[in-house]
Amino acid sequence: MDGARFANAIVRLGVTPAQATWQAGVDVLAFGATKGGALAAEAVVFFDPALAAGMAERRKRGAHLVSKHRFIAAQFEALLAADLWLSLARHANRMADLLAAELVALGLAPVWAVEANLVFVLLPEGLHRHLQAAGAHYYAFHSDSLPARAEIPANHVLARLVTSFATTQRDIETFAAHAKRTLSRPSFA
Repeated sequence: MDGARFANAIVRLGVTPAQATWQAGVDVLAFGATKGGALAAEAVVFFDPALAAGMAERRKRGAHLVSKHRFIAAQFEALLAADLWLSLARHANRMADLLAAELVALGLAPVWAVEANLVFVLLPEGLHRHLQAAGAHYYAFHSDSLPARAEIPANHVLARLVTSFATTQRDIETFAAHAKRTLSRPSFA
């Protein structure tokens, strides 16, 4: 299981880590901590010890044997203590919900349901340019980079907006206020 947003999924679904992994038939979890606040810290969790055979050699061949790995791994102790990893994920998810609500209020409903800390929204090209010029950072998909089933209307981009443990309510309000000002210009009416 790809666990880059494992904590976000756990808190959104309201399940335990066990229910989402080994109890659901997952054999191996790539437990990502980097997107949850750590610096380059990821772990591979084997729920079936037999599958771990040879992992030490594979890790070394894959250049994942850092001489001071214990300092990177120590971040897990802090993140897991008192469920900090889940608190940070809850915050990121709340910020995504707030962002989605602000976008809906502007007439820019998310394309898909907000299931974690990601919001996908179609932005008019002009709004996209203004937001990026104002310093907003997000990934914009263009129609030629998506599968045929995900059509983007002409003069629009599909923006992938990501909130994190560090996103503040003010960040969301600033983004929404800039979008509102831009959309209220006569050229967007």
